[in-house]
Amino acid sequence: MSTVTAVVLFFGVTAYALFGGADFGAGFWDLVAGGARRGARPRAIVEHSIGPVWEANHVWLIFVLVVLWTGFADAFASIMLTLFVPLSLAALGIVLRGSSFAFRKEVNRTSSRRNFGAAFALSSVLVPYCMGAVAGAIASGRVPSGGRAGDLWSSWINPTSMLGGVLAVAVCAYLASVYLVWDAHRLHDAAMVEYFRRRAVVTAVVAGVVAGAGIFILHSDAHYVYDGLTSRALPVVLISALCGAGSLYLLIRRNHRGARMLAIGAVASVVVAWGVAQWDYMLPTSLTVSQAAAPDSTLTAILVVFIAAAIIVLPALGLLYALDQKSLLEPPSGARASNPS
Repeated sequence: MSTVTAVVLFFGVTAYALFGGADFGAGFWDLVAGGARRGARPRAIVEHSIGPVWEANHVWLIFVLVVLWTGFADAFASIMLTLFVPLSLAALGIVLRGSSFAFRKEVNRTSSRRNFGAAFALSSVLVPYCMGAVAGAIASGRVPSGGRAGDLWSSWINPTSMLGGVLAVAVCAYLASVYLVWDAHRLHDAAMVEYFRRRAVVTAVVAGVVAGAGIFILHSDAHYVYDGLTSRALPVVLISALCGAGSLYLLIRRNHRGARMLAIGAVASVVVAWGVAQWDYMLPTSLTVSQAAAPDSTLTAILVVFIAAAIIVLPALGLLYALDQKSLLEPPSGARASNPS
């Protein structure tokens, strides 16, 4: 029962990486788009891409927190107590990012739009970095078991956490750029297709280099996860590498649909590889999944609710994404104005 619940939990983590991660990556491209005039068209594509779905994507984060809290309370307590600072920064960033994204479209003054835009973009980098740092803290064994707090600062300011933060930002930017290539294609904006395609190629290479260099950091700072990545999780690592290389090749060949599918596979495989490498520990190497799990009755209730949500909520989310991809949802006014079609 604990194993099934842990798989459900990691399903939510993977979904949040794919959907929420692309949202944060879009904010990264908003940040580096340039001044108001130069960056108007890329930002219009970004707003059109995430406008209808950005709130729905955070459902996955709420799902992960609820399952972790109810199903693995000891791990939840230790993580929250130890990593209070980066988690608080991430929560602040999520709130600031959402409010700034909403207000930027409503205000009229250029200075106000610029300030809200800066808050949105900077928060879009802060949140994935903090989430990656949290993952690095857990993977490197710096979160103690037993509902105890580890060191408030060294737990997330360390080589593995910095690797996790930088890799999270790079992966989110890569995934978003691939998505944005397709969104620009749907809007028949050839210039923006090429704009984001070039950036997708660059960030694919950057993410690959960071991931490759990270092996050396894990070897010296996160021994258990490193051993897992080079043994039981190695097939998943190879799948991720092949998907990433295939996506890069298809981007160069301008096969946008295929590149998007392989990019999803590459990012999902990275997250799954972490879970497989860390198995069967919830907190390496002090708390296993079975030790952290709640009583079977609680886990059964979680799984029943998950099945009910899968039947009720997932079709609604699927419909939302399908309507968005078919451009049947009302786009932001900025995107309409910049769409050359």
